[in-house]
Amino acid sequence: MQEETARSAIDTFISAFNASEDSYVTALLSQALTSDVVFWGPLGRSEGIAAVERFVLDIRRHPAGTGTMVRSSAVDMPDEWARYQWVFTTPGGGPRLTGTDVVHLRRSLIDQVIVFAGEPEASAS
Repeated sequence: MQEETARSAIDTFISAFNASEDSYVTALLSQALTSDVVFWGPLGRSEGIAAVERFVLDIRRHPAGTGTMVRSSAVDMPDEWARYQWVFTTPGGGPRLTGTDVVHLRRSLIDQVIVFAGEPEASAS
């Protein structure tokens, strides 16, 4: 049951990237995130839904065109932390980005998001 709740919050979060209108982004994020969400993204740490909304809107306005964000793995959830992989693809075979997010849930909502974009480099042995 807990994993289903996490999957629902995660999928609602991802749907904000694919909203038909920018005006729907805030409502979708409000359904998935706590108001005091801590977001660790590519540009550092930020707090609150408004900060996450700015990030989502920036991604939606990608120079290569409006892309599509999808969850590309199952949700793996040991206790209150969950992780999943995602793929962002721009139109016409444009840039493609992959990554893994780790999220923490509190009362069925995401209160922390840690974004790992790209694949980790192999270690030199």
